[in-house]
Amino acid sequence: MTPLFIDSHVNLHAGQFDEDRADVIARARAAGVGPMVTICDRMENFAAVRALAHADARIGASVGAHPHYAKDHLDLTADRLIAAAEDRKVVAIGETGLDLHYNYSPIADQIAVFRAHIAAARATGLPLVVHTREADALTGDILEEEHARGAFPILLHCYTSGIDLARRAYGLGAFISFSGILTFKNAEDVRAVARDAPLERVILETDCPYLAPVPHRGRRCEPAHVRDVYAAFCALRGLDLADGATRIAETFYAVFPRMRA
Repeated sequence: MTPLFIDSHVNLHAGQFDEDRADVIARARAAGVGPMVTICDRMENFAAVRALAHADARIGASVGAHPHYAKDHLDLTADRLIAAAEDRKVVAIGETGLDLHYNYSPIADQIAVFRAHIAAARATGLPLVVHTREADALTGDILEEEHARGAFPILLHCYTSGIDLARRAYGLGAFISFSGILTFKNAEDVRAVARDAPLERVILETDCPYLAPVPHRGRRCEPAHVRDVYAAFCALRGLDLADGATRIAETFYAVFPRMRA
């Protein structure tokens, strides 16, 4: 089975996956998807994310707040995140990071909350799930500055930024994840990064319920669709499908070691 990284918004908002969660998971299993990680986008959703993970031995959870909601999480401390991560079903910190495209939260707030997540990742040893959009230089600067204070694992998720930031992050030991965007007609810049990425640093995801890959464009994205992302990545890199599955599985567990338990 190909491990899958499920990203933010899955099973959190009414009308998306709440009513048919069991069917969504069943379709993923039927598609050959193995372990999955569901991401927390706001702390008020953490209880639901954690409950989902506890209900299925092959699902892990993260804890954190998306940069869109940073302004609502200025009281979120590293200690609170560290305490939540004492639950062994919590396998990652975030998602967190910087988003200068929408600017739903002031950049100063985003940076402050980002640094709190980084401190928690450093203390727990859990991977920091990083969202970055139109903030390559600042994201790279903060990651390098904080890494110099003490190392922490990094995952650049649903990556749409440039090669320069990716290479800076690889220098810090980071992993990178590609979503259905890899299949989009106008996403040659993302494919260029995917061609350049060290194979041992790559995992794949869906970023449900958005960004459904070809041939599912225009529909709600589901975990089962990671098969199409996987096929696209293997074709891009000239990988045999079986060999690609083995590589991605190894990397998945390198990113999320708690998922081995």
